[in-house]
Formats: sequence, structure tokens, C-alpha cells
Amino acid sequence: MQEAEHKGMKFTLDDDGYLVNMDDWNETIASALAEREGIGELTADKMAILKFMRDYYREYNFFPILRFVCKNVGQPRNCVTEKFIEPVLAWKIAGLPNPGDEVNAMGRWEPLGF
Repeated sequence: MQEAEHKGMKFTLDDDGYLVNMDDWNETIASALAEREGIGELTADKMAILKFMRDYYREYNFFPILRFVCKNVGQPRNCVTEKFIEPVLAWKIAGLPNPGDEVNAMGRWEPLGF
């Protein structure tokens, strides 16, 4: 576990850089996580993706189909990979739980629908 701080906000990350408590997430922490992952600025389009993923996870406790994410935020069907390169980075920046060693070890993670 590691403690991190960004703009006066403190939060805890696991050894893989995932937010330990997903309820600690907000746009400021998302910006810090994006910076750590080299994603750059979180535009309104990127933030819409992250918020949808969080809402979906809270309701279904599962990663959404990528095309479903893009359709529901009104973006092109490959929006997640265009904006975040790897879907697992979007998952991490959205402050969602660590998906596990199997997913993190994969070079390219392609959840359902892509």
C-alpha cells in the first residue's frame, strides 16, 4: 500500500496503483491517477467515460462492454481505447477495484465487446 497526495487530497493506492477505497474517488483524484499513468488531462469526454464506468460497476459489479460505454456517453464505438489506450487504465483511473493479477499481467486487455 502506498499513500499519495494531489492538490491537498490524500488517498491510498494498492501495490499496483489502484485506489484502495473506491468511495475516495473524485475528479481531483482521477486527475492524479491519470497523471501517474501518463494519460494527460482528463477532458469532459474522458471524464464521462470514467463516470459511466463507475456507475455501471456500482450497479452490476462488473466491467461494462466497451461499445456499451461509448454508446451511453455519446462517443464513437472505440472511445475507451482512443482516450485511454488500454481499458484497464480507464478502470484504474475510474478508481475501481484492482481486477487482479491475471488482468494486470495481460499485455492487451480486451473485455467483452471489442
